[in-house]
Amino acid sequence: MPINITMPALSPTMEEGNLAKWLVKEGDTVKSGDVIAEIETDKATMEVEAVDEGVVARIVVPGGTEGVKVNSLIAILAAEGEDVAAAASGGTSAPKAEAPKAEAPKAEAKAPEAKAEAPKEAEKPAPAAASAPAATASAGPAPAKDGSRVFSSPLARRLAKEAGIDISAVSGSGPHGRIVKGDIEKAVASGGAKPAAAAAPATAAAAPAPKGMSDDAVLKLFDEGSYELVPHDGMRKTIAKRLQESKQTIPHFYVSVDVELDALLALRAQLNDSAPRREDKPAYKLSVNDMVIKAMALALRDVPDANVSWTETNMVKHKHADVGVAVSIPGGLITPIIRKAETKTLSAISNEMKDLGKRAKERKLKPEEYQGGTTAVSNMGMMGVKSFAAVVNPPHATILAVGAGEERVVVKKGEMVIVNAMTVTLSTDHRCVDGALGAELLGAFKRYIENPMGMLV
Repeated sequence: MPINITMPALSPTMEEGNLAKWLVKEGDTVKSGDVIAEIETDKATMEVEAVDEGVVARIVVPGGTEGVKVNSLIAILAAEGEDVAAAASGGTSAPKAEAPKAEAPKAEAKAPEAKAEAPKEAEKPAPAAASAPAATASAGPAPAKDGSRVFSSPLARRLAKEAGIDISAVSGSGPHGRIVKGDIEKAVASGGAKPAAAAAPATAAAAPAPKGMSDDAVLKLFDEGSYELVPHDGMRKTIAKRLQESKQTIPHFYVSVDVELDALLALRAQLNDSAPRREDKPAYKLSVNDMVIKAMALALRDVPDANVSWTETNMVKHKHADVGVAVSIPGGLITPIIRKAETKTLSAISNEMKDLGKRAKERKLKPEEYQGGTTAVSNMGMMGVKSFAAVVNPPHATILAVGAGEERVVVKKGEMVIVNAMTVTLSTDHRCVDGALGAELLGAFKRYIENPMGMLV
């Protein structure tokens, strides 16, 4: 009996993903545990392992396909001893095998008037079904300005909508003139298509831009040809959605303090100089950020009332400090998490952070490595930023913004002295961490930074 391989849910909230590429081809033999494909979510690329043994009889969804729904069929395996050709053809009768293909014909069935206006397209659903795996969203053909129907793939319609493209002005290169993803990308690159908002204000109003200016409102402010349209990718959409949610639902409160770094820098140098060597390399190399992570975790341990998350009915008090660390990657940022950071040594935090940071830039993190956490640290000091305020990322109630360390003149006992110092700003969710509690947490953090030996005991 053929074995169906379906699109896996790589996180509890995942509804669809991009099938980046196949690492096997039809006819290959696979066994349980073999890596067979790479799936892209909004912030990571993850490897998919086979759970059954057999021969790849048919690849249903080709590599590079976007918007593949969770649990839809992506490939068929022939079990041991089964005829591969029979398995490939037999799999088409499985209920899930039709899921990614049936969307386009269903869309046409929902719009019977399209058959009267374009009978040639309606009479030949097979080409539409062939391109349906490119996107599984169900929608009917888009209407043109003159009332006729424009035949296009669901993915093409979505991309046109997001880019502000009038899809009726795009020439289709698919079967029977069907507009596909590549046509929209060419239109965006050439700037040759008209903004959809100008032709259909209702469509512009329904665009996914979060309460910002519509495409039409923005584009009319600039000369035609003086810009290019870059559609938002999944990561940018997720960042926009979460930050908008944060600012709309979380009453932010900010507390700033200057901390002296001389003792921390001296201890860091001493610890790095004494690091044991393995394969002619030091076993660790501590950064200031590693020590900031540890200090923040210990501060939350000392001020447990600030180590919380807000829900509508409960205050979630966490037993450990799981510290997310903002890492900039192409197209956005991600926050890999150091779990139970208050229990780990500085060297363990340093090595773990280097591994997480490297895999974050390669988009190889697993969802459990960047989802959740109880707080976060965002350090822009290496970019020369003196101070800033970060946005709380729910379910966190706090985030620490770290500025650059620099020499400053301060007054001590009536005399001016030069010290290394930096400014840190704590953003809090005022629903659960009020001003006094935030100040207490920041005070505990300051003590560990200025008396760093406390982080070693």
